[in-house]
Amino acid sequence: MTTLSALTNPASYHLLSYGTLLGSTLFQSFIGGIIAFRVLPRPQFSVLQQHTFPTYFTLQSIAPVVLALTYPGGRGGFTAIYEGEGNKLVIGLFATMFVTAVANWVWLGPATTRCMQERKHQETRDGKKPYDAGPHSVEMERLNKKFSALHGASSLLNLCTFIAVVWYGFVLGERV
Repeated sequence: MTTLSALTNPASYHLLSYGTLLGSTLFQSFIGGIIAFRVLPRPQFSVLQQHTFPTYFTLQSIAPVVLALTYPGGRGGFTAIYEGEGNKLVIGLFATMFVTAVANWVWLGPATTRCMQERKHQETRDGKKPYDAGPHSVEMERLNKKFSALHGASSLLNLCTFIAVVWYGFVLGERV
């Protein structure tokens, strides 16, 4: 295959999309986010995450669609996925990637951000940061629990996305 024909081959875009999804998920989840949490003051870390996550979750939501549209084999795209024997796994992995990312993008991410903003307002009323040693007001305790649940659910979905992406990497590797 020549370089020029590779530009029109959907499989090339499939690999680039997969690499982008794996790399961005790995970096944001296990490298960049952790380093930022360790080195930035908490308010700056929160601002960074509020601005990073919408783009990150958008990318995570779009990439599985691109993967499905460029799926290599047969006629390519969705048709190739449904034609192959045993491709229920591929469909399941793409669906997992997509659903978990969209849930973070449209529901958990914004809900977590709103909760953080509510905690900031409560911090002003209480004169105490939500992560300072207790005791806290009843309202701050409620908001802290809500934030922990939202953040935990978002992290769990992100982990599910990551596992599905890595698993698909092994499936894809079988085809190479």
